[in-house]
Amino acid sequence: MLRGLEVAFPDAHCELDFTTPLDLAVAVILSAQCTDKRVNEVTPALFARYRTAADYAGADRTELEELIRPTGFFRNKATSIMGLGAALVQRHGGEVPGKLKDLVTLPGVGRKTANVILGEAFGVPGITVDTHFGRLVRRWGWTELEDPVKVEHAIGELIPRKDWTMLSHRVIFHGRRVCHARKPACGACALARDCPSFGAGPTTLAEAAKLVRGPETDHLLSLVAEGEGAR
Repeated sequence: MLRGLEVAFPDAHCELDFTTPLDLAVAVILSAQCTDKRVNEVTPALFARYRTAADYAGADRTELEELIRPTGFFRNKATSIMGLGAALVQRHGGEVPGKLKDLVTLPGVGRKTANVILGEAFGVPGITVDTHFGRLVRRWGWTELEDPVKVEHAIGELIPRKDWTMLSHRVIFHGRRVCHARKPACGACALARDCPSFGAGPTTLAEAAKLVRGPETDHLLSLVAEGEGAR
């Protein structure tokens, strides 16, 4: 299944736009209960207005809330972002730290967010257990665990550490594009031959192809048409 994911999504990546570790931390906070696409529509103006941790710490709450309003839950997110800025200034010289133990103490930064920051901004391997990742590894029978931290550790024991970050990206890509929660595109899945849950969605290529999303659609469908994912 790992090989299938590598073939299907060789260029999987974080879909949040960012330049600095601070940008990424803020973007991940905004991505809670919001699509990456919507976050990317909001962050250009946000990042232009607030360039440093001190800027966020001293932000006018009303102005900040208005900028991030389209991402939803904007009051709670504003509190987290302002708190993040203040904590970075007070404890880390205004810089985002590169260690998990420090990141998880910051406002708005849980273990999932910390692993994204470590993997993308610092090149430290990490497994990001978001909603897609958790449900797919359970659907595939890699684990039955529900708790995200336990899932992270369980999958970490199965996969070489050097591959953790790319595994996270590929599983999340697959969850967004093919293996949907309610109606997975089983008949258009390059992992079908190895998937214990094959049949949870339509199994014919013609029907399943209608469910595949994203810019990789033609590539994914060609893999199955060529027999890469045949049962």
